[in-house]
Amino acid sequence: MVFNTGAALLDAIVLAVVSREAEGTYGYKITQDVREVIDISESTLYPVLRRLMKDECLEVYDLAIDGRNRRYYKITEKGRAQLNLYQGEWVRYAAKITRILEVAI
Repeated sequence: MVFNTGAALLDAIVLAVVSREAEGTYGYKITQDVREVIDISESTLYPVLRRLMKDECLEVYDLAIDGRNRRYYKITEKGRAQLNLYQGEWVRYAAKITRILEVAI
């Protein structure tokens, strides 16, 4: 992708991906889902997850799967409110950019 992905947009994408699963989802799955829309490495994603946890937008728990612990991330109420804010802002922002780009065509 030729466009840079800022921290707020990356936060919004991660919160949206995590919010899809009521019981949360694990880091590798989050990375794979985010990669469907943007190119991101795990080394970029995990600091985002830590920041969202610090901001109380995500909570974390471990679950034993096949004898190994897997860390799950789940959206909190604060995270859901933040996601709703991001969604509203995205709709307005995308509409403005689309109007500008369509005029150029």
